[in-house]
Amino acid sequence: MERIYQPVIQEHIQSYSQMLFLAGPRQVGKTTLLWSSKNANSNFNYYNWDNIDDREILLKGYSHLTAGANLDVASYQKPILALDEIHKYKHWKTFLKGLYDGYKNDLTIVVSGSAKLDIYRQGGDSLMGRYFLYRIHPISLGELVRTKPTADLLAKPTYISEEQVKNLFELGGFPEPFLAQNMSFYNRWQALRERQMIFEDIRALSHIHDLAQLQVLAKLLKHQVGNTVKYSELAKKVRVSQPTIQAWLEVLSHFYYCFMIRPWTQNVSRSLLKEPKVYLWDWSCIPDHGARVENFVASHLLKSIHYWTDTGKGRYELYFLRTKDQKEIDFIVTQNDKPWLVIEVKSSKNAGLNPHLIEFKEALGAPHAFQLAFDMPYMEIDALSLTRPQIIPMVSFISQLI
Repeated sequence: MERIYQPVIQEHIQSYSQMLFLAGPRQVGKTTLLWSSKNANSNFNYYNWDNIDDREILLKGYSHLTAGANLDVASYQKPILALDEIHKYKHWKTFLKGLYDGYKNDLTIVVSGSAKLDIYRQGGDSLMGRYFLYRIHPISLGELVRTKPTADLLAKPTYISEEQVKNLFELGGFPEPFLAQNMSFYNRWQALRERQMIFEDIRALSHIHDLAQLQVLAKLLKHQVGNTVKYSELAKKVRVSQPTIQAWLEVLSHFYYCFMIRPWTQNVSRSLLKEPKVYLWDWSCIPDHGARVENFVASHLLKSIHYWTDTGKGRYELYFLRTKDQKEIDFIVTQNDKPWLVIEVKSSKNAGLNPHLIEFKEALGAPHAFQLAFDMPYMEIDALSLTRPQIIPMVSFISQLI
């Protein structure tokens, strides 16, 4: 299927000289997107670090790597050099810096990886200023109804069938199992992907030796979704120290297994300055229905704020809010460091409107606040048009996102 990221890749290749980085979870579709850049130029050269023949060429040096690009032949477009999983090379940052500095006028360099490519921002081999990062997410509801970006941040609400919502909610947004629409395939794919992430990717790129215990932590997180992280409790269950739990959570985050949402602490009295809440990149493996609903919304929000930020629409971030007297709002989306959307999520419309929505909307000065109900059928309601906090269908709002 066509992805929302393809026009972004084409525009980058045509407009910018910086390297293009595609980062995201294993099997989210990065390699397919990498190959789609061939549409911009038939002079396309692809190398994968996991392929031993390609690895040999990479290690021989830049002249061997660029030999197939025919740089001595004049062309209207710069040849594309695509490097997949290059972050597995120990000296990948130094390698890319030298490649870019030597060939930025001759090549368009596209890089993809399943570990975070933007985490090393210091030292003599820093890549800052040499690349633009695009974070690739699983398929979303918005991507099922449009694959071209709209002029406005939020599109107009678009109808999505209950069957499409059900399939995405149950099978997740990773392309292979979602497109297969087969629960047996999904179960096998899910188990294999998690095992490969821990026992191949993390083993190769981290210093963690107790991988079986890390696997226990990953399993425990499926039951922690939407809750603040209690490092001491997790440490007792996994039988490691609290600092180890914190370090392992960072590793799982770097490999796109989970993501953390920090508490918002400005402009609200008695707000908590404590632990983050945890969510998973693959919501489909969360057993509790209510937690999965919350994660489903969190994932869609995170995808949109990453897309808006990565494509230069502004600075967008995701927070939650909880006070010492237990008042809580699930999500706050900030726009250029100011609260923009205040969002509560419920499985049922019968849960009643969270009374703190109005209070926090006013305290934060946020222009928009609303509550999403998972069980409400689609209605053509633009969330940004509401004049006061109301309960609206989750599917209506999410259809407006990326």
